[in-house]
Amino acid sequence: MDLLDAHEQARRVFDDAVHAVGEQDWDRPTPCTEWSVRDLVNHLVNEQLWAPHLLDGATLDEVGDRFDGDVLGDDPVGAWESSSAAAREAWTRPGTLRRTVHVSSGLIPAEEYGWQMTIDLAVHGWDLATALGLPNPVPAPLAERLLDILRPMVDTWQGIGIFDPPVPVGRAAGAPTRLIALLGRDPR
Repeated sequence: MDLLDAHEQARRVFDDAVHAVGEQDWDRPTPCTEWSVRDLVNHLVNEQLWAPHLLDGATLDEVGDRFDGDVLGDDPVGAWESSSAAAREAWTRPGTLRRTVHVSSGLIPAEEYGWQMTIDLAVHGWDLATALGLPNPVPAPLAERLLDILRPMVDTWQGIGIFDPPVPVGRAAGAPTRLIALLGRDPR
């Protein structure tokens, strides 16, 4: 599974969860203890808003603070849909994956940034589904591919606040459960 296929699958995982949010659900807590459902969706919309600019070569300073705060307004689902569509369009432009991107840690290959965004969409899709009482929405083939990408990076990411330490799971755990646990979520 290549990056663009994985990205689209992860985007759909989060999209399905966003569309499952009821009016009464926006203040529910999520596995990200500092975020409500609304906060979590706001975080992902924010990331989607940044992507087209960064993929076009903008620096963090050039983007500035335009996406700080509440980017959902009165239509959280609509904000997700429009930002997600714009980000997806930016990802699929010819040559995008051969570029470099400015991120907080410096200049990185667009493909690395793409895997980071894909992992975030998948894990936060699980967070959102869990907050809503839904089962793990991450398909096994996507989880297997993300595990392949993550394993070499997980030790580097520990201690810098990206994810909590991995949670132990049994050997028989499926790929979606192993993915979530590797990223510090308790899948029980």
